[in-house]
Parts: sequence; structure tokens; C-alpha cells
Amino acid sequence: MFDNLREQANSSPFYEEEVQFQQAAGTTSAASQLRSSGRILGMTPAQRFFIAVMLMFTVCILGALVLVVTGKSGV
Repeated sequence: MFDNLREQANSSPFYEEEVQFQQAAGTTSAASQLRSSGRILGMTPAQRFFIAVMLMFTVCILGALVLVVTGKSGV
């Protein structure tokens, strides 16, 4: 059932039409645009780092609050 699945997918007429349309329009796929611009979700690497640090602090604070509320913090 799954023999030559990749070949069947590549020989699909829809895939060929999409590639021809992109070549005619001069556009590239979203994945290649993402790699070339270095942006994920429209954010620069510094912005993504800041979001990650804020998320880490939020998790740490919430974890500490849960420990205090349950009385297992050791304080």
C-alpha cells in the first residue's frame, strides 16, 4: 500500500502545477523565505529570546507559588 509513496506524491499533477505557478510568478515557498529572512512568526532572534526568557520566569514563578500554596516549599 505504501510502496513508492514518495514517487507517487512527487508525480502528482497538483504538485507540478504548484511548482510551475511558483516559477512563473517568481515566488518561493514559505520555508525558503523563512530561512533567508531569519524570522519566525515575524520576530527577530532577539525578540524570540526575550519571549523565551519571559516564559521561563513565568514558569518559575508559578512553580514557586504552587509549592508555597501546597506547603512543600521547605520555607
